[in-house]
Amino acid sequence: MDVTVSGCPVRGIIFDKDGTLFDFSTTWEAWAAAFLRRAACGDEERAQRAGAAIGFDLARARFLPKSIVIAGTPIEIASELNAYFPDLSFDELVALLNDEAAHAPQAETVPLKPLLTSLRARGLALGVATNDAEAPARAHLQSAGVDGFFDFIAGSDSGFGGKPAPGQLLAFCADTGLAAKTVVMVGDSTHDLHAGRAAGMRTVGVLTGMAPLDVLVPHADIVLPDIGALPDWLDQLATV
Repeated sequence: MDVTVSGCPVRGIIFDKDGTLFDFSTTWEAWAAAFLRRAACGDEERAQRAGAAIGFDLARARFLPKSIVIAGTPIEIASELNAYFPDLSFDELVALLNDEAAHAPQAETVPLKPLLTSLRARGLALGVATNDAEAPARAHLQSAGVDGFFDFIAGSDSGFGGKPAPGQLLAFCADTGLAAKTVVMVGDSTHDLHAGRAAGMRTVGVLTGMAPLDVLVPHADIVLPDIGALPDWLDQLATV
């Protein structure tokens, strides 16, 4: 079943991962604490200093609103941390970031299998575009048992760049044969929404990440409480 956005049928949806499919805080606050302590080899003071450099309060296990981890790639995060871990090469640091990420706990923002099943039943192509690396992204989706629902999964190291550039989104269109105007980008950050706009897609913001409503509204066609509201939104479009 096609639904229409301003005259264009919706035939595909591409999702951000963290803060959209999975709860950001549950995953990445646990990851940050584990990674920093592992990289610092038990030196709590060094771990705290490194955490501050990426906007993470280790003592409280909380990210600051402008933390680079919220929308950054592993390469960008490692660049901020490199000076704090001179005993690790840059490549070793990135590998350690990704290894800890692959084992980070996951909490679905809504039950994913029923939602994705309903979206596939509408005939929609589905994809994931994340600034995480591809291997941990696939591990997270596999751990939730939902990787098979997606026609396309790309990380920042998959060869298409990272958001807010539109490379991953355009690759989804090339892979599925869909025109960008028939695809909706769904994410919790301005990086996601900027990428969607740059690709020529409609954009949907969700409030399950770190960005508040007023930050997302200027960049989104609509802001929903979470991805569980997508079917109702699609149904409303079909009646317009």
